[in-house]
Amino acid sequence: MLDRFDVTARQAIASLNWMPPWLVSLLVVAAALLLAIAVNRAIYRVLTRVVQNRDLFWRSLVQRTEGLSRLALIVLFVGVASGIAPLNRAEAGVLRHILAICFICLAGWVAMTALHIWTTVYLRRFKLDSEDNLLARKHATQSRILKRVAGVLIIMITASAALMTFDGVRQYGVSLLASAGAAGLVVGLALQPLLKNLIAGIQLAVTQPIRLEDAVIVEGEWGNVEEITATYVVVRLWDWRRMVLPLSYFIEHPFQNWTRESSSLIGTVMLYVDYTAPVEAMRRKLEEVAGASRLWDRRVVNMQVTDFRPNVMEVRMLVSATNAGRAFDLRCEVREKMIAWLQAEHPGALPRQRAEIDRLPNGAVWAKEHAMAGG
Repeated sequence: MLDRFDVTARQAIASLNWMPPWLVSLLVVAAALLLAIAVNRAIYRVLTRVVQNRDLFWRSLVQRTEGLSRLALIVLFVGVASGIAPLNRAEAGVLRHILAICFICLAGWVAMTALHIWTTVYLRRFKLDSEDNLLARKHATQSRILKRVAGVLIIMITASAALMTFDGVRQYGVSLLASAGAAGLVVGLALQPLLKNLIAGIQLAVTQPIRLEDAVIVEGEWGNVEEITATYVVVRLWDWRRMVLPLSYFIEHPFQNWTRESSSLIGTVMLYVDYTAPVEAMRRKLEEVAGASRLWDRRVVNMQVTDFRPNVMEVRMLVSATNAGRAFDLRCEVREKMIAWLQAEHPGALPRQRAEIDRLPNGAVWAKEHAMAGG
């Protein structure tokens, strides 16, 4: 069939011998280009109708590969046309060079698309919006960091392969590689921050001191890890501000991660009350408040007298919740309800200042004044 098509195409081109060869070649290449676009559009319409009632994954897959398939068909059709068109040696060499570059770009595009599809399919098994999403955050963080690093490598390799198709660039690359002593040192020093963050990104993906949506304290600010890129991390602070930090920060500086092993946290509430406060009644009230709250995870509730001050005693209350946000709200709820209960039921248990005067025996003040007057 291909031989018959080739013979038919050559006969049609031979019938155009009254036209200049360069114009015939241009028409053949343009026809191949338009035919490739038309075939791609027809295939895309058919596939769109086939997957319109299918899963979201298949619809997004067809949509994402539309441009990829168009470029593949263009390379295929123009490559066939280059063998049919009446091109001279120089024109054929230029066209083949362009097709080679397009093929290299196509291979890089295929690799990027395959990487994206694999990451999407892999992460579909994990739900970040679940109650206990520690495992999901672990895999999502690792996959996204490695995806960005792999994407950078694919782009670098594709660009290098495309540039090496030019003789001048290839010779320059060989000469630069041969004399890369001082140049390599200069480039290494210039790219030190970038390389440092790229290596830190690989370390974060493997060791994972932080993950997406981890609750962290950095630079004295509390927030959640919102985004991890190839060079920096975005932390969403509690008041919706964003703190942007280089990846190397989390390798070189200490920070607090409240959800490293589990999203559950124990919240602490400190109360300072009078020495006459009913400790047992307060403990029972704390258990009642925690039991009635939808924020408590039914794991930890405890109260202890942890210290004595000159005028008050320190009471520590512990309650647990499934994540940092719920633990903060639960602590506030415990404070409000415990202080309201103390005000209503035991107002004498609230902190107060005492001023007590020791009473002397009857006549003691008169005897003292008389002795002083006589002296």
